[in-house]
Amino acid sequence: MAASKAAMTSLIHYRPLTCSASASHPTRLVPHAPDLIKWVRREGGFVHEAVKIAQDELNGLGLAAADKIPKGSDLIALPHHVPLRFRSDGGNVAEPVLVDLASKVPEELWAMKLGLKLLGERSKIGSFWWPYISNLPETYSVPIFFPGEDIKNLQYAPLLYQVNKRCQFLLDFEKEVKNALSNLSMKDHPFGGQDINASSLGWAMSAVSSRAFRLYGKKSLTGAYSDVPMMLPLIDLCNHNFEPNARIVQEQGGEQPDMLVKVVAEKEIRANDPLLLNYGCLSNDLFLLDYGFVIPSNRYDTIELKYDGALLDAASLAAGVSSPNFSSPAPWQQEILSQLNLDGEAPDLKVTLGGSDLVEGRLLAALRVLLESESESVQKHDLSTLKSMSAKAPCGIAAEVAAFRTIIALCAIALEHFPTKIMEDESMLKKDVPDTRKLAVMFRIQKKSLIIDVMRDLSRRIKLLLSKETVPAQG
Repeated sequence: MAASKAAMTSLIHYRPLTCSASASHPTRLVPHAPDLIKWVRREGGFVHEAVKIAQDELNGLGLAAADKIPKGSDLIALPHHVPLRFRSDGGNVAEPVLVDLASKVPEELWAMKLGLKLLGERSKIGSFWWPYISNLPETYSVPIFFPGEDIKNLQYAPLLYQVNKRCQFLLDFEKEVKNALSNLSMKDHPFGGQDINASSLGWAMSAVSSRAFRLYGKKSLTGAYSDVPMMLPLIDLCNHNFEPNARIVQEQGGEQPDMLVKVVAEKEIRANDPLLLNYGCLSNDLFLLDYGFVIPSNRYDTIELKYDGALLDAASLAAGVSSPNFSSPAPWQQEILSQLNLDGEAPDLKVTLGGSDLVEGRLLAALRVLLESESESVQKHDLSTLKSMSAKAPCGIAAEVAAFRTIIALCAIALEHFPTKIMEDESMLKKDVPDTRKLAVMFRIQKKSLIIDVMRDLSRRIKLLLSKETVPAQG
């Protein structure tokens, strides 16, 4: 974590285009920012008369209904020129510099590419998008801006790795940007001569990752639409919910030659209800990394484990399951593991628990295979059956119970890797601690709760399987 701590120091203290860890309800860039609703309407957009900007105690600034809005109503419509996109076909002199810098950004950090455009517009006097940009938060609650101690407080290695990776990217990319800008004249400088550093880059990447949508762009000659990230003024004030009352649609054709981005009411929205969109079926790792919040009891959250024979040996020993094949599978078992991409050249050893599958299919199939000594009883099933939790004990009840007990033991081992217990975490949340620490503690509570839920679910399944096994003996 040394690199992360160094990154945190750099990201927190740069100025003037800068960012730091957010308060629960961060202020906007400008104290008295322009009215976004009026701006959208002035630019030819549509905003339903009952849509208002409101402060929500739980979610902060958002959109709400001032009056009842019927299902199917258009809530917001943005004309083609209002969304902020990264354009590579513009005409200004500075744009090739941004295009070249964007080409150095890995695809997984796509938000940084559009972030470069956002920074350029933020630094530009008289930018068309200034009424929108001035309404953006001054700070963001994503982990790259956590103090080093609160990064440690996440207590979850896969997320720590991602935070460290992003911090290191920003520090490295700062050097790339400074090098690209070093010999430019003021008129060619894409950021108006302002100093660009890891903090300002982090602000821009966080603004985009937490607010941008990936929508259809231009239609190609083949008829397919390109996938274009864009920031949608006003629309991006809609907060998240897995059960949304609104959705984004794109319209084109007829009297509308350019793409129109709209928000439509999915159901009747009552007065004072917030306008809610579904940001995606994401894990808490992604919600915290990109959006800066954690969803309690997130049904799409997962825990990441490494598939490892020695770890499975330890888990089976703890579970009282006897299998000599975890560390040294038989050739026929090894062949199936290769088909699952858990063995052979360049295997993908990351497996997950939780989410809609409860146990990732590859892990479940591997355990079913390794706990069965007879190849015939396994090879009569296809991989999809072996990977399915809904398949009724394809290798027999005894093997299924052994597999579930091994996974429960894996969960117990995973819990032991957290330095604190849930009760300790809950006690910390009751104290007067910084918002970043609260977020970190909330995140790790959810991970631990997820592991416990998986253990309970599998225990219930074991009880059900054993009850079925004893039925013939009772007859």
